[in-house]
Amino acid sequence: MTSAAEIPGQADVIVVGAGLAGIVAALTAAESGAAVLLLEKGSEIGGSSVKAGGGMLFAGTDLQAEAGVADDGEQLREAILQYGRYKNDPATVDAYIRHQLGTFNWMCGHGAEFTLNITGTGEVSRMHSTPRGYLARYLYGELLALPNATCRTDAAVHRLLTDDQHRVTGVTATAGDADVTVAATRSVVLTSGGFARSPELLQTFAPAWVDAVKMSGTENTGDGLRMAWQLGAGVADMGYIEASFGASIKNYPDLAEEADEEPILLYPNSQGAIIVNLDGHRFVNEALNYKIISGICAGQPKSIGFQIFDEKIMDRSQPTPSPADWKGGYETGFVISAATIAELAEKLLIDPGALQKTIDTYNQYADTGTDPDFGRTIHDYGTPGGGRIDTAPFYAFPSRNGLTTTYCGLRVDGRMRVLDVFGSPIPGLFAAGEVVGGFHGAAYLSGTGLGKAGVLGRAAGLECLAGATP
Repeated sequence: MTSAAEIPGQADVIVVGAGLAGIVAALTAAESGAAVLLLEKGSEIGGSSVKAGGGMLFAGTDLQAEAGVADDGEQLREAILQYGRYKNDPATVDAYIRHQLGTFNWMCGHGAEFTLNITGTGEVSRMHSTPRGYLARYLYGELLALPNATCRTDAAVHRLLTDDQHRVTGVTATAGDADVTVAATRSVVLTSGGFARSPELLQTFAPAWVDAVKMSGTENTGDGLRMAWQLGAGVADMGYIEASFGASIKNYPDLAEEADEEPILLYPNSQGAIIVNLDGHRFVNEALNYKIISGICAGQPKSIGFQIFDEKIMDRSQPTPSPADWKGGYETGFVISAATIAELAEKLLIDPGALQKTIDTYNQYADTGTDPDFGRTIHDYGTPGGGRIDTAPFYAFPSRNGLTTTYCGLRVDGRMRVLDVFGSPIPGLFAAGEVVGGFHGAAYLSGTGLGKAGVLGRAAGLECLAGATP
């Protein structure tokens, strides 16, 4: 058991946090011959990574070539910047672009398997998917097989140690009932996640989302952020924290949170579903990013949006990534069905006439391909009438806002070195994954959350050894 692993007094590299970013960073460093110690606060590895949908954005892969998809890093870079409204830190985005294809090939070289999701909408197909939680667990197994890697769960790191030159030289941690100090001869890598589970930090940076449904890793309380702050670390993107629209309401119309069941995210709107409020009215361009939709949904009655779709859209469901698996959502009770629109409206406590009028109007827009109300481009998905919602049975996914990650954090340079408030690297300290800010900018491009963990984790694992000797 990794929870009982003996913690050495010294390692070349100490990695703090065993989500995908930490696992990839530790595996990368260990493969280079370094003695690596991976410490995880929780009793299980994975963090937010094992709760994420499983999709990652890569460009220029062999899967794309086989599917006839023309793509490259520059196109991906522009997409990330565009979704981030050009508020992203270019150095962090460039680091992702430099390492993304190499990371994909490295993961495949370890035996990881991906599928390419074809969008069917004219957008570039670059979502490479794995089952929920698969990648972190698979690569963790690869890490455990290395003799120069030690992994320990139930080990909460609470301070970074420095020398008189202000270089990070190790950590202090609590493992079980014991306090331990571990020296890092080369570097410390923070991959400790965000702070979606910290009411104090949410109240400080994102008070609007204190009461949002929490869907991140259960140990994501901002520990790495606080420790780096103590050393003068800078931060980025704190003003852009948004919840994600699309979090499930299992027993609607009962709005109480299920204590024993994790909410899920589903996005049939990505394949043509419309979103209506309790009045039965559309209120948003459904093609917008779900972080943007979340802010709009927060202003609707009871902050609820119903994703309404038909059997044609249900047939576009796919098992990975998990937010595209609305068939699975139906089988597990998250998606509601009915034979008619009127029956569906009654189940949703919506006026049947209002919902029918909304759908009739939308179908008229679908016939022309334009949406004068919200500017949505309505696709037919290669099928005549494919954009209409007119084929029984009909479905609804009651949705609200969930805080999956915080999308902000420590400022880093292109080598994943943590920067202080004046922009200078803090010697010996690196970071990757959700604890890093600057990458997403003002909004989130689907697939870059897990992608950021894997790609920047790989970058940190390489960079933490390159020139890291005191």
